Amino acid sequence: MKVLVIGGGAREHALCRSLSLDPDVTALYCAPGNAGIAEVAELHPVDALDGAAVARLAGELGAGLVVVGPEAPLVAGVADAVRAAGIPCFGPSKEAAQLEGSKAFAKDVMAAANVPTARSYVCTTPEEIDTALDAFGAPYVVKDDGLAAGKGVVVTDDLAAARDHALACDRVVIEEFLDGPEVSLFAITDGVTVLPLQPAQDFKRALDGDEGPNTGGMGAYSPLPWADPKLVDEVMATVLQPTVDELRRRGTPFSGLLYAGLAITSRGVRVIEFNARFGDPETQVVLARLKTPLASVLLHSANGTLDVEPPLTWRDDAAVTVVIASHNYPETPRTGDPIEGLGEVAAQDAPHAYVLHAGTRREGDAIVSAGGRVLSVTATGKDLTQARERAYKAVSRIRLDGSQHRTDIAQKAAAGS
Repeated sequence: MKVLVIGGGAREHALCRSLSLDPDVTALYCAPGNAGIAEVAELHPVDALDGAAVARLAGELGAGLVVVGPEAPLVAGVADAVRAAGIPCFGPSKEAAQLEGSKAFAKDVMAAANVPTARSYVCTTPEEIDTALDAFGAPYVVKDDGLAAGKGVVVTDDLAAARDHALACDRVVIEEFLDGPEVSLFAITDGVTVLPLQPAQDFKRALDGDEGPNTGGMGAYSPLPWADPKLVDEVMATVLQPTVDELRRRGTPFSGLLYAGLAITSRGVRVIEFNARFGDPETQVVLARLKTPLASVLLHSANGTLDVEPPLTWRDDAAVTVVIASHNYPETPRTGDPIEGLGEVAAQDAPHAYVLHAGTRREGDAIVSAGGRVLSVTATGKDLTQARERAYKAVSRIRLDGSQHRTDIAQKAAAGS
């Protein structure tokens, strides 16, 4: 099978790495890709938001499967264009991707499917915003209704900051704060059958101790030694299957990767948000533990034949990923700085630790930073303690001027496991 992956971040590098290790994949392409992905896939330029251009490229390459990584192309309808060209595509339709593209749509689906989530108001006027903020009180949870690249959510005790963020959005969802630890659970679905993956936890705040501004994610780990062993079964029964069934009932079946961001509250599991694609950085650790070859699972999802796929198999290893971000992330990150030490990691830490590229590009013989989150250093081990040690040892070899990373990824979970 020839596979084309759309995107150019660490999530796509993780997908390409797994696909490159799959014996069924005879050729692997990525568009536009990045400097790290170039080591495992042939890169091609493309406007990832242009469905016709993506479908044309897939046709020229003879791709038997297209995998759309990021959310923006899915919400723009790229998967529809690829399917219309007769090429199997892993990723939901434009309509189904509204589950991520619109918080209000997601809330409506959850209400219809009886999925447990936070109480919320959808607001479009200053008066509605003030009423909602007053109704819930602090901490205030304010979400831009549309896509905001992981930065559209503000959680704060500061009423003025919450109100300012709400007023800056065309339409905003204001909801009750959910206490308890957060969990990410992915599921691959063809619109009928749902195959859950292993849960992971990510770290959204920029600084140690969950301080600092919200980011796209500064690290992740899997498995979760503190989680109830029945968690996946419970979320399947109360969240994932009902949501897939409701979308099919509406005539907008969801095929692809359904991501549930969950809060394990004192009152039970609640959905914080849905995403319509693999999460970044959780994908890096979840795929590091997946034993089942990836390509056939994604193809069965695309073809509506997931019911013939046997249960997924997993390694017993734990996995940890640590994000190295550029100077001043998540504000206006500095780019163009040379990255050194990648060869040292490859020579001294493989195969237990490796580097997945997020925001990088090649300039001559050098690899330089090209985004806010630059690298995801990922490691596996017999438990979280060993995986952490290996990840941070690899991180210590990398040199990027002004870079930042958290030092406490999976620390509490490792101490308790």
